[in-house]
Amino acid sequence: MHPQTTDYIASAPVPAELLTDVERAEAIERNFLNLYRRYTQQSQQRRNWHADTCVDWQSIRHDHADAVHTIVEGFFGVEQYTPDYVIPLLTLLRRCYGRSQWHIRWGAEEERHADLWRNTVLALGRRQESWIDSYTYSLREKDYRLPWESPLHMVFYQVIQERATQVSYQNLGLAASGRLARLATPTDETLSKVCRLIASDEAAHFHFFVEIARLLLYYDPETSIRAFVEVLHKFTMPARDIMPGYETFGQTLHDTGVFGRIIYFRDVIGPVLTALCLPPARVLLGMHEAGACWAAVNINALENKVRTLVERNRTHLQSAGLSHLFKSDWQPAWEMKELYEHNDQSSIFRIR
Repeated sequence: MHPQTTDYIASAPVPAELLTDVERAEAIERNFLNLYRRYTQQSQQRRNWHADTCVDWQSIRHDHADAVHTIVEGFFGVEQYTPDYVIPLLTLLRRCYGRSQWHIRWGAEEERHADLWRNTVLALGRRQESWIDSYTYSLREKDYRLPWESPLHMVFYQVIQERATQVSYQNLGLAASGRLARLATPTDETLSKVCRLIASDEAAHFHFFVEIARLLLYYDPETSIRAFVEVLHKFTMPARDIMPGYETFGQTLHDTGVFGRIIYFRDVIGPVLTALCLPPARVLLGMHEAGACWAAVNINALENKVRTLVERNRTHLQSAGLSHLFKSDWQPAWEMKELYEHNDQSSIFRIR
């Protein structure tokens, strides 16, 4: 923990509220829905691929390293729990129109990942359809359970999970292009394209959840910071405890440099915290004092990002000719002023 963190947090004042609790909750819901509208329009235009026709399956190589087969089969296994990822959270979200609609869309895009990895496992030549059927059946014998029965916690869980999955797929794609030294396997641009397609979806999902997390952190910072810290403390990748052979899969990811603890903190948690205008993990995980959120969040940077989101959502509605039907104006939630500045000019807790 930063040596001056506790004293600083204790003295950090809280900005004046410009919106009531109800108004801030309404702003979250409204902007969630407007973001969903804009996301789906862009998704249809930019990433509308089908698992059967998106690559030339006959050109994929059959002589990959054993580790590649283990990793691809592991990715296939994790994605087979998509129904479990969708159903329980959708039940919790059903009264929130924007988020429930988004969750259905998210599930549809995750479903095609399962199809794409299924095709890839068979196209690589080591497995037959009978193996796929048997393995899929064994995967479905256990149900995936949400790590939190809290929609708030699940936003932050999904921010981390989507980024981790994106990084994993990108790194396998690098290996297939001959650009990951620890995983030596024949160059295969078809397999690399598979990885890029799915990683592109995961990147889009990550950025969507980042936008939602920013809304939550901006309009409800104290509750959101506490939830995010809890997720950081307990995060594990989905299906880890129920997927057959996960230990071998996870060890192979680590040994080949596709994913592991160092990559997790460097390429996942670091960028997540930066995107959310939060301090490093060592500081965030050490905060327990009441009101610590105002010392942790770079509230000015966060407000700028939320305002940009609102403006982009409004532009989408205007271009669709719908802006007169839906509220989309920007309203700041807090009175921004020179709150506090530590004598140490390099302090990460500087609010302004």
